[in-house]
Amino acid sequence: MKSTLVIAAAAILIAIVPRARADAGTGEARFRDIYKELVETNTTLSAGSCTLAAERMAARLKAAGMPETDLHPFAAPDHPKEGGLVAIFPGRDPKSKAILLLAHIDTVEAKREDWTRDPFTLIEENGSFYARGAMDDKAEAAIWVDTLVRLSEETKRPRHTLKLALTCGEETSGAFNGAEWLTKNRRDLIDAAFAINEGAAGELDSQGRRVLMQVQAGEKTPQNYRLEVTNRGGHSSRPVKDNAIYHLAAALTRISAYEFPPQFNDANRAYFTGMAPIQAAKGEAATAHAMASLVRDPGDAMAIALVSETDPGWNAMLRTTCVATMLDGGHATNALPQRARANINCRIFPGIAQETVRHQLEEIVADAAVKVTTLEIRGPSSPPPPLTAAIVDPLRKLTTEFWPGLPVVPVLQPGATDGQFLNAAGIPTYGIEAIFLGPDLGNIHGLNEHVGVESLLEGREFMYRLIKIYAEQP
Repeated sequence: MKSTLVIAAAAILIAIVPRARADAGTGEARFRDIYKELVETNTTLSAGSCTLAAERMAARLKAAGMPETDLHPFAAPDHPKEGGLVAIFPGRDPKSKAILLLAHIDTVEAKREDWTRDPFTLIEENGSFYARGAMDDKAEAAIWVDTLVRLSEETKRPRHTLKLALTCGEETSGAFNGAEWLTKNRRDLIDAAFAINEGAAGELDSQGRRVLMQVQAGEKTPQNYRLEVTNRGGHSSRPVKDNAIYHLAAALTRISAYEFPPQFNDANRAYFTGMAPIQAAKGEAATAHAMASLVRDPGDAMAIALVSETDPGWNAMLRTTCVATMLDGGHATNALPQRARANINCRIFPGIAQETVRHQLEEIVADAAVKVTTLEIRGPSSPPPPLTAAIVDPLRKLTTEFWPGLPVVPVLQPGATDGQFLNAAGIPTYGIEAIFLGPDLGNIHGLNEHVGVESLLEGREFMYRLIKIYAEQP
């Protein structure tokens, strides 16, 4: 998952008390084995193999009784270690469209010397699992495999066919992306009425109390741009104003001061509509009023400014954002710079083209000496999926059953997931992952990534039951 939002704590707070799990003692040990095997299979781009992880999960499904004809491993010839798996669990109604369960099995890099524990050994300690990928995204991947294993043991098949896609390449721009490859080369394998993916989760406050459940209903498009200034340079003893680093520095200052205009769609309107009463119950009356005001009147600049300044996650949901992330300039300490570069990472509001943002950056920079280039495009700008009752109602009902009083709030994901490719291909994709994370988000992508043991096990049961509900709908 790339940079999820951090939401302020709410007043509707539900303490973490382990729920009785109906299958505890029967299937939990097996799930732990699946999770452990997946987490401990290194799937980093530099040294790992998604293909091996996919093969191991296929073996799990085959052992559960799924025939080989329903298991479809895939890998591009020029990316042999970046393969994945599509597994098809036929439903009893061949006329009903399938439901796709999507999860990426690659992880970001992790250096052992930086971690307290071995990042590729699953450690259970202090009520948490620690490992690279413990949450992102091997938690959901293991839940999906476990769900198909459990369904294989049941006598009644679900009405809808269920499809599982474990893919590689979500975490690395420029790498082979399995989700993109499937949409372009084997759309038949993953075609579905809708897909459930990462991108949203449950939220805990700093005291470990549940605040809300999220459902992702759209995401922004990530795009990198290069700012570059070239110059003839010269000896540093003869400085001139026409300095590549100065041009670049001035351009970055202008970008830092610029704020893209606010925009609204169904996802962020629903989010702020749902968050306003939560903020009011918490005692944050001004914030609650501002949220309600900006939903009623998208032109309320004061309300938008207050919400934007209160939380960077809220600001990110309201507009396109661009930020400098890397710098490179000069070639010698005693020479005028001949070249200066910066990387600008933008998260583009749904529906806005990458080229439109590049032109806007040129206008902001307002310096012909600074060249703005669009770097590799990860994928298309994808439309947000519709927030239908068929998706939201079962989620709300089951959330109430598990955690009475906990609100379900739609979100616009400021980061990026593989839903970008599926939504663009016409498969509505929603982020739902009933695992609760604290304000540090389990330190996803950082050191000592972790997830609560009880939260993961509850999430496993919740997602299994949710998928069964979806799979029985008309």
